[in-house]
Amino acid sequence: MIEILEEIMKDLPKEKVSDICFEAANIVVYTKDREFFFNNEGTIKAIVNKIKKRVELRPDPAICIDQEKATEIINRIVTDEAQIDNIIFDPMRSIVIIEAEKPGLAIGKQGENLKKIRQETLWVPIIKRKPALKSQLIENIRAVLYNNSDYRRKFLNKAGERIYSGWLRQKKEEWIRMSFLGGARQVGRSCLFLQTPESRILIDCGIDVASEDSAYPYLEAPEFNINELDAVIISHSHLDHSGFLPYLFKFGYRGPVYCTSPTRDVMSLLQLDVVKIARGEGKEPIYTSEEIKETVKHTITLNFEEVTDITPDVRITLYNAGHILGSSMVHLHVGNGLHNILYTADMKFNKSILLSQAATQFPRLETLMLESTYGGKENVLPSKHTTHEYLKQIIIDTINRRGKVLLPVLGSGRAQDIIVLIEELYRTKQIGEIKVFIDGMVWDITAIHTAYPEFLNSTIRKQIFHKDNNPFLSSIFRQVGSNKERKQVLEETEPCIILATSGMLVGGPSVEYLKALSSSERNSLVFTCYQGEGSLGRRIQRGAREVTFKNGSKHELMELKMEIHKLELSDHSDRKELVNFVNKLQPRPKKIILNHGENTRCLDLASSLHKMFRVETQCPRNLEAVRIK
Repeated sequence: MIEILEEIMKDLPKEKVSDICFEAANIVVYTKDREFFFNNEGTIKAIVNKIKKRVELRPDPAICIDQEKATEIINRIVTDEAQIDNIIFDPMRSIVIIEAEKPGLAIGKQGENLKKIRQETLWVPIIKRKPALKSQLIENIRAVLYNNSDYRRKFLNKAGERIYSGWLRQKKEEWIRMSFLGGARQVGRSCLFLQTPESRILIDCGIDVASEDSAYPYLEAPEFNINELDAVIISHSHLDHSGFLPYLFKFGYRGPVYCTSPTRDVMSLLQLDVVKIARGEGKEPIYTSEEIKETVKHTITLNFEEVTDITPDVRITLYNAGHILGSSMVHLHVGNGLHNILYTADMKFNKSILLSQAATQFPRLETLMLESTYGGKENVLPSKHTTHEYLKQIIIDTINRRGKVLLPVLGSGRAQDIIVLIEELYRTKQIGEIKVFIDGMVWDITAIHTAYPEFLNSTIRKQIFHKDNNPFLSSIFRQVGSNKERKQVLEETEPCIILATSGMLVGGPSVEYLKALSSSERNSLVFTCYQGEGSLGRRIQRGAREVTFKNGSKHELMELKMEIHKLELSDHSDRKELVNFVNKLQPRPKKIILNHGENTRCLDLASSLHKMFRVETQCPRNLEAVRIK
C-alpha cells in the first residue's frame, strides 16, 4: 500500500498535493492548487500509464466554493431547457451530482457546461438522467451515502489499503477452494464461499423465502469466520441471493459489498420488505433497517465490464446476466493468471422483454459455475409470442366473465416484464382499456428501473427516453399504497388486473388478494414465476384446491374456485438456452459446476453437458467444498 502511493508521489509535485488516498481499487489525488487542478500537463495520465491503475485528480474539499453559491452557478450555466431536477453534493469527495431530464443539454456541446462548472465552482460535476418515476428509496439511499460522506471516504480508503497492503496470510502454495453454504442442488439461499491462501470472499448471501426450517445459509460452517471476511459480492437483488446480507452487518462485518447500482437499490427495498413482513406477522425480524443502512454505507457499485481488484489476489468483473435489472455474472481472476472462474448466478441467454441476453465473451475462463433452475430435459419454455397470446386470452376471458386477474409477481424482474407486456397489449389495442392495480413494492422497483435505463435493452431504453412512449407511465396503471386502497380495489365492480407481491404467495399483499378473490369462478389466478418448494404457490400448482390461511391466531380453510393458470414466462434460461450458452462461451471452460437447481435438474444437466462438450461436470451439495485449482 505504502509502496504504490510512494511510487505515485515520486511523479507529483509534493507541494501541490494535499492528500492522496484510495477509493477501493482506485486512487484519488487531492490538491489545493487551483492551477494544478486545471492544468497538470498530463502528469496524471502519465502516472496511469505507468502503474496501470485508475488515478483521479480532484480539488481538495477546502477550496470548493460554498454549496449554496455553487447551486446558483450551476443553475446559471445549465439552461432551463435541460430541466435540472436535483443537485446533490458529496462534500468530502468534492463531487456534485446533477439530475436533469435532458442530460445532453446539461452536459453542453463537447462538455462545455461541465468545464465551466469545474472552473467556476471547483466541484467535479456528474450528470445523471432524472428518473421518469420518482423513487423515495433512491433518495433515501443517496441521503445515507452523502450524510455519511466522511465515513465513506475513510471506508473506501480502508478497502483500498486491504487491496494494496500485500499478503496478510502466509503463502506456501497457490490453491482455490469453493464452499457451498447454500443454493447447491436447491433453489434458494444462494451463498458461496471462495477461499485462496490470501482471500476470504462471500459470493451472494440469500434466504430461502419458501422454507421455514432451512431458510438461511450455513454460516456456521467451520471454514467461515466473519472476522476474516475480506469482501462480499452480490450478483443480483432477488432475496434468494441478497436477503441475508444485512445479517452479516448485524454481527459486525464492516467490509465492502460489490454489486451494480440497481442491485444495491432494489435489494435494499426487498430487505426492508423482509423486515416489514416479519413484523406484520408478529415475528421478530432477523435484522433491522439499521443493518440495511449499514449495508448501503459499505456498498461499492460497479458498472458492467468494469475491472477492479477486491483483494491482493482476486480481481472481479461484472457482466450482464440478462436476468433482472442490474443482474450480473461474476468473473473472478484469481492470482497472477492462476485461474479464471465465471459464476453465472441467475442468467437469461435470450433477449427478454426488458434486457439484453447474457454475455458470452470473456478474456479467460477455466471454470464455469452455472445455474440449473430450468436444467431438466422437460424444462423447455414456449416462445415469447405463445406466452403473450396466452396471457392475452386469460385477460380477455376474465374480462368477459366480469372477473379480476390476480398475478402474484416477484417485485423485481417479472413484475416489470408483465407491466410492459400488458401495456403493449393495451397500446396495440389487443385488449381494451382496463385498470391495472400495482401493489406491494412493485411500484418502487419500477421507479428504480426508470432511473437506470442504461441497464435495459435498447428497445425499452428508447421508450423510456420519450415520455409519451414510456410503458411504465401508461394511464392504465394505478398504485395501491395502503390497506384502504386495497379494499377499494377488491370492491371495484369493473374487471381489473392486479399485480402484487409475493410471487410465491408466501406473505405480502398477493395472499390478501387471493383470500378475497378465491371463492369466485369469475376470477383468475396466474402464476408468473418459479414456485419454491414448501410455498403456498407450489401447493396450488400441484393441485391443492383447499388451502389454509392464517387469520390472527386462527386458521381458515378456503376453497379455490377461481381459474388457475401458469404463465411460462421466465427470466431464467431454460434447458435449451443453458446448453446454447455453454456452446457459445468464449473461451470454452474446462470444468462446469452446477448449482441453483433442484437435485434432479442439476444432475440431469450435468450429465448432458458432460456428454455434449466432453468437459468435467460436478453437482456439489450444501456444505461441500470443491478444490477448483
